[in-house]
Amino acid sequence: AVPQLRREARLRREYLYRKAREEAQRAAHERKEKVRRALEENRLIPTELRREALALHGSLEFDDAGGEGVTNHVDDEYRWAGVEDPKIMITTSRDPSSRLKMFAKELKLVFPGAQRMNRGRHEVGALVRACKANGVTDLLVIHEHRGTPVGFFVSHLPFGPTAYFTLCNVLMRHDIPDLGTVSEAKPHLIIHGFSSRLGKRVSDILRYLFPVPKEDSHRVITFANQNDYISFRHHVYRKTNHRNVELTEVGPRFELKLYMIRLGTLEQEATADVEWRWHPYTNTAHKRVFLSAE
Repeated sequence: AVPQLRREARLRREYLYRKAREEAQRAAHERKEKVRRALEENRLIPTELRREALALHGSLEFDDAGGEGVTNHVDDEYRWAGVEDPKIMITTSRDPSSRLKMFAKELKLVFPGAQRMNRGRHEVGALVRACKANGVTDLLVIHEHRGTPVGFFVSHLPFGPTAYFTLCNVLMRHDIPDLGTVSEAKPHLIIHGFSSRLGKRVSDILRYLFPVPKEDSHRVITFANQNDYISFRHHVYRKTNHRNVELTEVGPRFELKLYMIRLGTLEQEATADVEWRWHPYTNTAHKRVFLSAE
């Protein structure tokens, strides 16, 4: 067990080192681009870059076009996305209410091939270790407040990231009378409104929870971002004739709001670096949107 832990720690250090190096390279590339654009458009070089402008300009001639974005840390994290189907484990906070258990069952139907685990008295570290040992790619944990689901955590294994979402406006299938059964086909995804870098990151975290669908699948899952609230909708469709399509919502439905991404798995809360965090108490917080570039 000790060599295994050492190996895991080493792999994680290597992954974090690669990610930090890549971040430094990206920042340097952005500074060079600013200098290059200023020179091309015959404008003043931005004040913060004037001291290093000569050095940046000198290194520009060694940059080759098309080299950026070839491999990055996302390739480490989601290397097998689209090649192998994700293996998802869903669990709840401790001592879940009957409504939270119902919601966990409904989420299990949303993600093809997902497993549900009763939380019992397991602590988070033991959960994550068990998931890693069984080849689970993503651990989903849902939290509640007085029977209402309020939190949704997505932890990608083995290294992270872990995204923390607030859940709101949850409408369960159990709350809608006479609802039909859920199709278990792999769904097509509609992902809308994630145009910023952070938005792309979040859409990747959500998108890679689903396997690649068959072309003839009649099931559609939508993640639509508006003002940083991500609406989740789940439909099946059928063609009524060659021109028209009839949509039927099969539930559940809810909104997600991102409040943090950490560079680690769930049990590393105290030690993992924060990649992004929402700051609601800044003066401009109510005006700013992060997931789209508009």
